[in-house]
Amino acid sequence: MTATLDPRDVRTTTLVLRHALTMQPDDRRVVIKLFVPGEDAQLGQNRASLIIERILQLDEDEISRLLDDVLARFSGRHHDICATFQHHYDLVHHRVPPDIELSPSARALIGAYFSHEFAVEAAALCNPSMVPHPDQSDLAPGELRTAISLRQIGEGHISSVGFCSAVLGPDDTIRLEDRDGPLMIGQRVGAKHQRDLLAAGLAEEDLDNEITATVLSSLPERYDDEEFEDVLGHLPGELLARPTANETLEAIRRIVASDYAMTFPAAVPLHERVLWPATPAESNGMEDARFVQVQDPDGRTAYHATYTAYDGRHIAGRMMQTRDLRHFEVTALRGPAARNKGMALFPRAVDGRQLALCRSDGETLGLSTRDAQNRWQEAVPLLAPHRGWDLIQVGNCGSPVETPAGWLVLTHGVGPMRRYVIGAMLLDLDNPERVLADLPHGLLEPDETEREGYVPNVVYSCGGLVHGGRFWLPYGASDVRVGFASIPLDDLLAAMVPVV
Repeated sequence: MTATLDPRDVRTTTLVLRHALTMQPDDRRVVIKLFVPGEDAQLGQNRASLIIERILQLDEDEISRLLDDVLARFSGRHHDICATFQHHYDLVHHRVPPDIELSPSARALIGAYFSHEFAVEAAALCNPSMVPHPDQSDLAPGELRTAISLRQIGEGHISSVGFCSAVLGPDDTIRLEDRDGPLMIGQRVGAKHQRDLLAAGLAEEDLDNEITATVLSSLPERYDDEEFEDVLGHLPGELLARPTANETLEAIRRIVASDYAMTFPAAVPLHERVLWPATPAESNGMEDARFVQVQDPDGRTAYHATYTAYDGRHIAGRMMQTRDLRHFEVTALRGPAARNKGMALFPRAVDGRQLALCRSDGETLGLSTRDAQNRWQEAVPLLAPHRGWDLIQVGNCGSPVETPAGWLVLTHGVGPMRRYVIGAMLLDLDNPERVLADLPHGLLEPDETEREGYVPNVVYSCGGLVHGGRFWLPYGASDVRVGFASIPLDDLLAAMVPVV
């Protein structure tokens, strides 16, 4: 197919309704993070001991006065700030001389000196996905409460995952629910690891030796950290004496440690929860979470999400699983299809297959199948760059949405001047490798009010849904703010052109 740049290729169809509702980044939304002077500046010289020595020179009255001042300034901005100070004190308490007995106030003050606020949205707020909210109480007829995930970007371009909620309907109305209140980072808790994911990770690193084989054969299908350490502790001495033993054990520990669990107290509402980077692989960000509601084999509702882990140099695919958007299990995505950004899971199995959209080659939208070893296989191409407005690359804008006509897939294309346009296509319900129809023009493009921002000329979404006969699409505009659009589903489907 010959590519052309017809002006009609990049128009926003009049079918789309842009709602007069925009979410701007709010720099009042802050979390408390550990602050270690010297280390955080990457100077290679820890100053913790010197700071603690200075604090220990203060008398108890001055310690109480300083702590009272800190609490007066900051306690209303955070959940249980004293518990956070105690936790941060625990992380540096080995710097306190062992013969010194500290008062609770002194320990709290030391924790305060090793804490700082981080404004999670100071730079940008973008790339949302939308799913039905677990709580559908207190709604009027025709309304649906939705949970919206947000990519929030702060100092150093560090991305985390935040949430808010919006109510759709009746008809074409939408309203955001309250987003005020102190934020809380989830508490990391013990995870149940998967043996097949460890095996897949070892295979990706070409690690197949007697230590790896022994560990895999000794672990149950699901195991916790204690069971893992017990297996390592009982490895035969003959294997541990091998020249590559330390290297192998380090790789095994690193792969297992990439999977973790995060939880929040039930009393903390969804919009106050923050999923913060918890492993070295995602230390510079958790990017573009694509949430989708699924039905577990036992019939219960759950939520899955894929996102990109970024360490400042490398990217890696990750998946979250949660039943309630409160307790999250995080695992690595493995296999050739998971080597690039932008995987999006199907909401259900198709003919017994677990499927995902991906862009494993960096520029083509494809379809991947997960094999019995939990690895995402080489993708079948669905859509390649071929139009003037998508010649650089194409990808998805979230998980496919099931409709009677087929799987509705929102796409994005990148064209001249790295300008993004959102499009749409339709896949066969029973055979998603088959493209039924495609929207011949852009569905949504950055208008004059949206083209300026952190990353100009971009509109991008991580997923929408159907409610009340309309397709609802939250989207990021120029990687700095979030807008909302909707379109009658029947009109969108009717605008598509069958693929011959």
